[in-house]
Amino acid sequence: MVNHIEDDESLTKPLGRLSVFYYGVGHMLNDITSACWFTYLLVFLTDIGLSPSDAAVVMLSGQVAEGLTTVFAGELIDRFGHFKVWHLEGSVLVVCSLQSSMWDGLQLKYHTLMSMVNCITLNSTSRVVLASCRNAFTMVANLSLYAVAFVVFNVVGAGTPDAVENQYRWIAYISIFIGSCFVVVFALGTREPRLKLEANVKGYVRISWIYWFKKILYHQVVLVYLLTRLVTNVSQAFLAFYVINDLQMSLSSKALFRCIRPATGD
Repeated sequence: MVNHIEDDESLTKPLGRLSVFYYGVGHMLNDITSACWFTYLLVFLTDIGLSPSDAAVVMLSGQVAEGLTTVFAGELIDRFGHFKVWHLEGSVLVVCSLQSSMWDGLQLKYHTLMSMVNCITLNSTSRVVLASCRNAFTMVANLSLYAVAFVVFNVVGAGTPDAVENQYRWIAYISIFIGSCFVVVFALGTREPRLKLEANVKGYVRISWIYWFKKILYHQVVLVYLLTRLVTNVSQAFLAFYVINDLQMSLSSKALFRCIRPATGD
């Protein structure tokens, strides 16, 4: 009984800075590859010869796969736990999907990280700090990608479809390497949440997913998030076309403009 009380008290205490850092970097691979996907996929596909409609179909296929994965990933993670295992599996899928123009693993990693927050600590302040740290490293991931892209566009020559493919291959490989390093940091520094393990032992009753559809606040949050992501993704996907085709700027501007926006908080 004494040990149980001590465990509850430790879970309500604020988390240390290292624990917050280890959790925050866990989404870096997802964020850097996601930024690469939305910013450069359409440009890459059209540069190597695909028609705009075919390029759109390829991107749409990835989004459909992501939407379907969301449902199954959330249910599996909630039912079986083992967050770090799911995170590792999602990381492997993200690495593979970036190289094959699909996006199966993104939501697996995303739901793993987001669902871990409430299971790592009972302290409400620490939960906010964890989410804030994750969002901060999303900015770091975006800036890292565009810095890599800026260097690659200036160093690696283009002009032919093969040369263009080589450029984006370098961007993808370097992005995967950077993100994978942070996956290792997350895996070594973050412990499996105890709250999930205790919940399974105590046999808490699971809330049906239908319950949330009866909540007005749920639909309000979904609508706000949907519209926000729509504006962000559309601007992210088409800014490169505007810079190159309409403004007639250099290829490196595709990275420079995207790097300026997150750096200024836009």
